[in-house]
Amino acid sequence: MSKRDYYEALGVSKDASERDIKKAYKRLAMKYHPDRTAGDKELETKFKEVKEAYEILTDPQKRQMYDQHGHA
Repeated sequence: MSKRDYYEALGVSKDASERDIKKAYKRLAMKYHPDRTAGDKELETKFKEVKEAYEILTDPQKRQMYDQHGHA
């Protein structure tokens, strides 16, 4: 199974600012958080995907590596 593009996962463009990424993450984290989705495994997976995308795209070094090479 291939991973979804991090920018796509957060619904932002590749030139999105850190502020835009944070805003998108907060919106999606609230929507997919396990405490709100009551054990729905599919939504829990989406939450993990959004969290991973946020962690990569808000770290300047990791974002640069991702932009150059994609998923490692």
